[in-house]
Amino acid sequence: MSKTLTIRYFAIFREHAGLSEETVSLEVETAGDVFELLHARHGAREAQGQCKVAINDQLADWQSPVRDGDTVLLFPPVAGG
Repeated sequence: MSKTLTIRYFAIFREHAGLSEETVSLEVETAGDVFELLHARHGAREAQGQCKVAINDQLADWQSPVRDGDTVLLFPPVAGG
């Protein structure tokens, strides 16, 4: 079943997507599914395991379920120094 989700991109993900936010309709079950589909669509190279995700402004893991109407935030790896 297709779910309508708002996706918010940060840093390099925003650059890959060419926008900071979009609404998409996807056949997904988990945050990881969202990442994989959008990762391929926008040509990103970052590995999922190095990135972070939040659902409705709450940090989540990649196995967390997504529901119709959710907002998914994708954060790339953060380099420190």
